[in-house]
Amino acid sequence: MSGGGGMWCPTDSRTGVYRRRRGAVRGPQAAMEARWGAAVRLVVLVRAWALVSGQVRYSVPEEAKVGTVVGRLSQELGVEAGDAEARRLRVVWQGRRASVEVSGASGALVVSSRLDREELCGKSAPCSLRLELLLERPLRVFHVELEVTDINDNAPLFPAARKNISIAELSLPGSRFPLEGASDADIGANAQLSYTLSPSEHFVLDVKSPDENRKSLFLVLMKALDRETVPVHRLVLTASDGGRPSLTGTMELAITVLDANDNAPQFSQSVYKVQLLENTAEGSVVVRVNATDPDEGLNKEFAYSIVSAVPGGSRGLFSIDPKTGEIRLTTALDYEDVRLHELQIEATDRGTPPLSGHCSVELEVLDVNDNAPEVWVTSLSVPVPEDASVGTVVALLSVSDRDSGANGRVQCSVWPTSPFGLESRFAGSYSLVLREALDRERVSEYEVEVRAEDGGKPSLRARRGVRVPVSDVNDNAPSFSQAVYTVLARENNAAGAELARLWARDPDEAGNGRVSYSLWEGVAGAPWSGGGWRPASSYVSVDAESGRLWAVQPLDYEELQVLQFEVRAVDAGEPPLVGNATVQLFVVDENDNAPALLPTAGGRAGLVPFAGGVGGSSVEAASGSESETLWAWAAWGSPAGQVVAKIRAVDADSGYNAWLRYEVWEPRGKGPFRVGLYSGEVSTVRALEEADGPRQRLVIVVRDHGEPSRSATATLSVSLVEGGEAALATAAGSSSSSVSGVVLPAEGGAAAGAASASANVWLVVAICAVSSLLVLALVLYGAARWAPRAAVLSGPAPATLVCASEVGSWSYSQRQSRSLCVAEGGGKSDLMVFSPNLPPPPPQPGPASKDTSQPEPSALLNTVSSPRFLATALPTLPSFFLSFIGCPHGM
Repeated sequence: MSGGGGMWCPTDSRTGVYRRRRGAVRGPQAAMEARWGAAVRLVVLVRAWALVSGQVRYSVPEEAKVGTVVGRLSQELGVEAGDAEARRLRVVWQGRRASVEVSGASGALVVSSRLDREELCGKSAPCSLRLELLLERPLRVFHVELEVTDINDNAPLFPAARKNISIAELSLPGSRFPLEGASDADIGANAQLSYTLSPSEHFVLDVKSPDENRKSLFLVLMKALDRETVPVHRLVLTASDGGRPSLTGTMELAITVLDANDNAPQFSQSVYKVQLLENTAEGSVVVRVNATDPDEGLNKEFAYSIVSAVPGGSRGLFSIDPKTGEIRLTTALDYEDVRLHELQIEATDRGTPPLSGHCSVELEVLDVNDNAPEVWVTSLSVPVPEDASVGTVVALLSVSDRDSGANGRVQCSVWPTSPFGLESRFAGSYSLVLREALDRERVSEYEVEVRAEDGGKPSLRARRGVRVPVSDVNDNAPSFSQAVYTVLARENNAAGAELARLWARDPDEAGNGRVSYSLWEGVAGAPWSGGGWRPASSYVSVDAESGRLWAVQPLDYEELQVLQFEVRAVDAGEPPLVGNATVQLFVVDENDNAPALLPTAGGRAGLVPFAGGVGGSSVEAASGSESETLWAWAAWGSPAGQVVAKIRAVDADSGYNAWLRYEVWEPRGKGPFRVGLYSGEVSTVRALEEADGPRQRLVIVVRDHGEPSRSATATLSVSLVEGGEAALATAAGSSSSSVSGVVLPAEGGAAAGAASASANVWLVVAICAVSSLLVLALVLYGAARWAPRAAVLSGPAPATLVCASEVGSWSYSQRQSRSLCVAEGGGKSDLMVFSPNLPPPPPQPGPASKDTSQPEPSALLNTVSSPRFLATALPTLPSFFLSFIGCPHGM
């Protein structure tokens, strides 16, 4: 490019901006600089003259970046960069906003804002802009021509992005439809447009060019249209310019095919098959038929209707909505009546002429479990004897269900599961049979429930109750509530007094359960004190109907302590059955015997001789005010605590009633003697003196602990003598066995030694005897413990010795009791050995009852509900035996 006679060279190969080349070149050496300085100044003057005399032209492409250098004005004007800013070099754009400016730092002309050729010049070509450069100090004006070159920055543009075209469905192929072309804001080759149409089997594009600058477009129909097949055709028209690279613009063509009534309504299915549960609620939608008409408008509108139904009555069961095609149930279905319904449906449009379509609906009714099983009792055989054999048929039943399939399959069961069961011979028939033995006494009547359940989900059930009474047979013997009855009866009871009530239960009914009572005389009896055995019926009797046990005569504890017998209970069945119970009658002692004094070896009662004195006399055994006098001797000077005599007494009663205590009745004051409360020993309170007189008279009362208390009295006369006379009296009394005698205290070592040795010998003998008796008692106890028991264990007890110490120990007697007493001296403690076994009765004729049984010892003891004090009568024992076993005389 040239301007003003100068040479223009491009300053930037990328932007295409041209600038004038400067001729001055600075060399590295100073000499060369001096040589070239004149040449540079010459060139600057030439360029300055060119600016003054001519016009400078620059070229810049549109859309150049801001800051792009258009030209080096400072070099063109010969002004240094610093001087250009100082002299305020600037651009003046006539009538427009300046898009270029002078850079103050470099003095170059640069792009300051967007350059748009289409905005500045439109379609004009070329696009040249005239600029004025102002330079102050001094003021100078320069003219610059700036050409903005075109680039392909605008794509073709259609008048609208979418164009709607309507074409009748019956239009013929070859029909043409005009289209509007696109425009491009660029110029030259960038604005040369070409058109293409998206592929279509129905349409093509025809482009006509009347001249170079104008083109006509036509849309040509190549194939007949079918609105029902493709109601709308969518094509894309594309315009491309000739730029490098090429830009394009598009427009969518929406071609709508206008309808004609050439199609009848068509159903989606020719046959609709529906399965419907029979319990479907009325008003429920059965099925919705769907028809379509590819036409539109009135040609597309149609209505549904039910033309016919099979069976004929099914038409009234259903209704159809003419618009939606919904078929609804109007009446309840019943699988058991009709299982399949068939409907013919028609759809008719509103076109001219109207067209119709048809379909059928096959509705299958599905069974639901809406019928419960039914149970009937066809035969019933009652009552059933309780001894009926297993397998006996009680009832016949019939079962049915109106449903089908699993809903009609019925399973039956019986409740309770025993003692009855069900057996099925064939479908729908069952037998109620006996599976277990019956017991009327346990269950007298059964409410049997036959339960039927079908196989539906959920299953339905039916129940049928069958009442089965059980008739009685005599299969239960009377049973007493206890195997052993323990009865307590006080002695001296009145004849006819009720002792107890026995009751036997027989669970049978009517005569089979009516019980009568009786005593079993076969083995019952008791030893009689008069000799021989007496039957139990001589003591007690039982009422046959009520089972009341009453006394035939008053009972005497001293004669009979325990009476054991059997009571039989017999029912009135055929054959009669028997039950037995053992009755143990314990006679409870009463305080009906007063204490009695025991005789001495010489036949006199009441006194046992001691080393300090002897005595003997008769004493009255019965309770009363009269008593005989007993004699004893005591030596003057005897120390305190010296025993002078011992009173011996017994009581035929037992327990507390036989527990004796001794008291000095007279004298009441402070006498020289006292008596042991429970031992009966008369001893000195203090040493005897002559002032006490030659004789002391004591009245001793023996009392038991019964209620009321009974007593006996004895008068003891104690003579006070010298010691030698007391020894002689003792020797005389022992040798002659006289009623009374005097034993003086022994004086001298020989006599005392002999007496001590004799006492020791007797003590050893007594210990051995006691040990032997203990071993014998244990052996007898063991033998009796394991020996078989007889039916009757009764009778009076043999003689029993009850020993009591001074401290008041006591115990009650039982059968075969053994008493072992230690020898005198020190404390007199007791060792009591008891055996609970009773002696067996003598053999009795006649067979024993088959139900007779004796309880074990533990069972016998468990039947006792309160303590029994069994009295023991004490017959007279020889004095020498009492002395032998070591018991004090007077117990």
